[in-house]
This record gives sequence, C-alpha cells and structure tokens, in this order.
Amino acid sequence: MKLAQLAFLGATSLILTTLPVASYALPVQSVAQSANLPAIMPQLELAQTPSTAIATGTFTAGEAPTTGTARVVTEGGHRYLEFDAAFSTSSQGPDLHVLLDTNARPPQAYDNLGGAINLGALHDYTGAQRYPIPDSIDLSNYSTVVVWCRMANATFGYAPLRPATSASR
Repeated sequence: MKLAQLAFLGATSLILTTLPVASYALPVQSVAQSANLPAIMPQLELAQTPSTAIATGTFTAGEAPTTGTARVVTEGGHRYLEFDAAFSTSSQGPDLHVLLDTNARPPQAYDNLGGAINLGALHDYTGAQRYPIPDSIDLSNYSTVVVWCRMANATFGYAPLRPATSASR
C-alpha cells in the first residue's frame, strides 16, 4: 500500500513539475520563430569581447607524445593561455600541471621551479582548454608553455612561444 502511494506521489510530482515547463515551451518557440533573428544575431556577436592572440606555439614531445597548439590571448583586459582542440598528451601522468617557463627548451626535470610559473593542474589530457594568466606576470620573461608531471618531475611536452602575427589573430 505504501509503495503504491509513493509511486502515485512521484508520478504526480513529475507531471506537475513538467506541465508548467511544457506550457511555456510553445509560446517561447513561436516568439522565436516570429522574431527577426538574423537581424539580432550580429548584435549578439558585437556584444562579445573578442580575443586577440599575442603569442602562439606548437607542442613538442618531451617525456610523452604531446601535440596541439598553445596560444596566449587577451580578452576583456585579461590574458589567458589556451590549448586548441587538437591538444593531446599522455594520460599516464597522475599530476600534470601547466607551466610558463623562461627557458626556450625546458629541462626534462626541474631542480626547482624558480624560473617557471605554475598556472595550475591540467584540465584534461585532450582538447581545448583555457588557463587564466595572473595580471602581475610579465609575459616578456616567459618563452615556453610546459606540460609537466609534478609527481614524476617530468616534462611531458612543451610549446615554445613566438609573437603572434596579424594573420594568426
């Protein structure tokens, strides 16, 4: 008896919570169809802050195969390090981090990170990702992006940065 009542209450709750949403779906859809969306779309694009590439680099393997492109961009007065959708590195690193290094070719292992800035843990082994760069960092001192395994103290891959050309922006 209690199980039947619980099932009835659950079904009633589901119907009551989805009914209001379903009743709003049609009016919103018909408003969107009657609106002049192509005229609105350019305004939406202008409202977004464009990003400008200031440096780019292609990843090279270190201790592990690492591919893709890194680029430093400015957007809304802030700087970000972005990896493109083609980024990939080994999933064998248990504690991967993203560094900015002063060396054109980073060491295989770091004795200390005195010349490098740790931007944080790698978000994913593959695909596009973004890391904020603190405003206090003078990027002219850093020439390479490094994917580094903190636990193994190993450079998985790196991308030497070079100023972006107007064609790559």
